[in-house]
Amino acid sequence: MPLGHPIKLLYSLVLLPGLVAAAEPLTVAVASNFVPAAEAIVVRFIADTGHAARITAGSTGKLYAQISNGAPYDVFLAADSERPELLEAGGLGVQGTRATYAIGSLVLWSGESRFDSVDCRKYLEDLGPDHIAIANPEIAPYGAAAREFLVNIGLWESVEPKLVFGENISQTMQFVASGNAILGLIARSQSVDRRLPKATCNWPVPGSAHQPLEQQAVLLQRAAGNVVAAAFLEFLTGPVAREIVVRYGYTVPQ
Repeated sequence: MPLGHPIKLLYSLVLLPGLVAAAEPLTVAVASNFVPAAEAIVVRFIADTGHAARITAGSTGKLYAQISNGAPYDVFLAADSERPELLEAGGLGVQGTRATYAIGSLVLWSGESRFDSVDCRKYLEDLGPDHIAIANPEIAPYGAAAREFLVNIGLWESVEPKLVFGENISQTMQFVASGNAILGLIARSQSVDRRLPKATCNWPVPGSAHQPLEQQAVLLQRAAGNVVAAAFLEFLTGPVAREIVVRYGYTVPQ
C-alpha cells in the first residue's frame, strides 16, 4: 500500500483458548503519523487481551470533524492535545479519560543525492525553483508545527510560495519520497520507516522551535462504559505499548 493513502485496517481475532472477543470490534481513530505504531499496538492488544479492534486513519483535523459529526469511533488518538480537550469540553469525550500517549518531533528530510555531505537545513534559505512539503497546518498538527518552525526562523514568507501541502503527514511523506518536493518537514517517526529511500537529509528540528507535539488519546462518549475501550486506553499507556511507541520514533511522558 503506498505511503500517505488513507488507511482502514480491520484486525480479526484468532480466538485462543479461554478468550472471548467483543461482539463488535473496537473502532480507534488514529492520526496518520501514528498509524504504524498503532498497528503494532493493536496487534499486541488483540494477542494479550483477546479483544478485536480496528483502526481508521486520517489527519487529526479531519478525524475531529468526523467525530463532531457523529462518526462511530470509540477512541481517538490525536496528534495533538487540543482536539481531545475540545471533545472533552464539548461533551463528546468522556471526562477524565484524556492521556498523553506519545510526544512527537519533526525532521527535515530528503532522499535527494544532492544533499550528500551538504547542510540541507541551509538549503531552506534559498530553495530556487524547488519545493518543500509540509502537512496542511489547518488540519494537521505536524503541519502547524512545521509552519511555526519556519516562522520562528524567519523563513515563512520566502518559503511559503514553494510549499506543497499534504492533506496529512503521511501524504506529505509521499510527496517528498516520490520527489515531488525536494525536502519535507515530516514526523521523526516516519523517518525510521524502512520502506523509505535512503535519507540524504535527516535534520532534527529543535523542539524549542515549535509547540510540543503532545499526542493525546480520549475515550469518546459512544464508548462510555465500554470495558474494551477502557482496556485499550489502559493498554495504550502501559509498558508494552510504551516500548512500541519509543521503538517507532517517539518519546513518552515520564
